[in-house]
Amino acid sequence: MSKAFDVVVIGGGPAGYIAAIRAAQHGMSVACIDEWQNRDGKNAFGGTCLNAGCIPSKALLESSELYHRATHEFSKHGISTGDVSIDVAKMQKRKAQIVRQLTGGIAGLLKAAKVEGLVGHGKLLSDRKVEFTPTSGETEVLAAGSVVLASGSTPVELKIAAFDGERIVDSWGALEFESAPEKLGVVGAGVIGLELGSVWNRLGSDVVILEAMDEFLSMADQQLARDAHKQFVSQGLDIRLGAAVTSAKVSGQKVQVEYTDKDGDQQLEVDKLVVAVGRRPFTDGLLAADSGVQQDERGFIVVDDECRSSAKGVFAVGDCVRGPMLAHKGSEEGVMAADLIAGEVTEVNYAVIPSVIYTAPEIAWVGQTEEEVKASGKAYKTGSFPFAASGRAKAMEQTDGMVKIISAQDDDQILGVHIVGPMAGELISEVVLAMEFQASTEDIQRTVHAHPTLAEAIHEASLAVDNKALNYPNR
Repeated sequence: MSKAFDVVVIGGGPAGYIAAIRAAQHGMSVACIDEWQNRDGKNAFGGTCLNAGCIPSKALLESSELYHRATHEFSKHGISTGDVSIDVAKMQKRKAQIVRQLTGGIAGLLKAAKVEGLVGHGKLLSDRKVEFTPTSGETEVLAAGSVVLASGSTPVELKIAAFDGERIVDSWGALEFESAPEKLGVVGAGVIGLELGSVWNRLGSDVVILEAMDEFLSMADQQLARDAHKQFVSQGLDIRLGAAVTSAKVSGQKVQVEYTDKDGDQQLEVDKLVVAVGRRPFTDGLLAADSGVQQDERGFIVVDDECRSSAKGVFAVGDCVRGPMLAHKGSEEGVMAADLIAGEVTEVNYAVIPSVIYTAPEIAWVGQTEEEVKASGKAYKTGSFPFAASGRAKAMEQTDGMVKIISAQDDDQILGVHIVGPMAGELISEVVLAMEFQASTEDIQRTVHAHPTLAEAIHEASLAVDNKALNYPNR
């Protein structure tokens, strides 16, 4: 046994590196182990989010949206651009530079916090011992006062559509295309499928999205989901609901896809197929047989509300545990785990975790959907305001979508807020804060919002809850 630490974190993604830094801020000795390796063979901290998920996808979404606006919207502003072209190679180079800067920044943050960053594989043994196998060198065993497991997640692979890394790819593969496929198939109309489909649709691909469920965005408020669906279809996305894929095979330079829908068996031929049907916890080689850590039938590490596992002194956070697979959720769990290890009283309010889909229009929500509130039997009221009535949205030429607020009938507590429209991912923060402080709808009504701003739509929606909207007819 060569080294001992107060805390050893296994995983250097948004949950793990944040847990390590916060533990170090408490004055503890900390090691953070991570084995992520990019396709160039180089190791990097940051996990899926920074290397192959959140950050690179947003870079491509931004680039592709600017291209789409230049070719479809600028003329409305009186801007003549002439022939506009897209250099995908240069776009991908920019994305890669952003990823390198941010992942390098994580290594810098760990060093500044005096966290020992260890590159290699970590495996939890019994009694809070961690076996560390570096990418080069001999395996050693680390002793820890506490351990935080933050191993993340990996894309779900379908046996009927196995990844080949070229024609049938996962979400990471779809971020690396060197050119826009002439015809692109996407399995899954969730967050990842919609974002990736939007990127390549804007860049010229004929995109067909196959979604097994009959409802579009079943996890979102269905009024807004229907609104968003209409916008995506108008952009050219071919979204086929109730379409369950039964087979996908590479044939020459094409992928032959078979699926079933309400009309029976169907076939689709595409140049590339992205399988984006969800993610599973990544725990391969993470736990020794005698680690004492329990997993459920789906492979998630079982934890309580404070992210404590079944093994004493072992916490688990992020995508490898229950709850939404969101970077910000994992980060807050990492903070909570570190604070609890330090003896502080803390918690994560799981009822107020925002979700965002970075399409155009963006989709964001927090709290309960109207369907969930209705099913609970609680009396409620709703108010909405369309961006078509927003002066700022009109000036931006981005008037699609709306803000919807759901509040309790009895005490006016905000139960859920749902936004489809420009900058929804930024706008949602106001109501997340309001709900964290258990604000009422009236509190938002009485909060002065600058004019003209997109945030006024939240103010007007709150007024509409009580039929007091000032800039849109009350209904």
